[in-house]
Amino acid sequence: MARVSLVTTPRAGLTWLWLSGLVVLLDQASKLAVVSKLALHEAIPVTSFFSLVYWQNLGAAFSLFADQPGWQRGFFIFVALAAAFIILHLLRKTCGRTLFCVALALILGGALGNVIDRFAYGYVVDFLLFYWRDWFYPAFNVADSAITVGAGLLIVDSFRRERPIQPGAHDQ
Repeated sequence: MARVSLVTTPRAGLTWLWLSGLVVLLDQASKLAVVSKLALHEAIPVTSFFSLVYWQNLGAAFSLFADQPGWQRGFFIFVALAAAFIILHLLRKTCGRTLFCVALALILGGALGNVIDRFAYGYVVDFLLFYWRDWFYPAFNVADSAITVGAGLLIVDSFRRERPIQPGAHDQ
């Protein structure tokens, strides 16, 4: 049985940009709160496995390339802005694929949230830290969470893809 999309206008995917904006707003507001309340490297334990911290990430995910002499700032800004343009193009061309559009909007909001940090500070503010005894997961933020959830939704969507209806297929 074929599903009929309620969203049929060109550029319908762009209606999801409100979600990207919400991610950027929540990301930047949470980072401002952390920077204004915590000293660099300060941690506030919340549970036995989670703390709020204030860390500055000069690198990418998991602090990849953080120890480099500075080239990574411009490189990561370029990559994020290129991804943003590609995502905007995909959203503009997408029609009726809600999960796909939500995933792209989350990734776009997360990428822009971290790009704002790189432009403003030269690093990304991370503040969510999960750990168990001596092991800890690298600190992250709302933007990173949105990117991760968006990537997961893209994977789910890739398994749900509908095949286009072939002309005459209903006649068989």
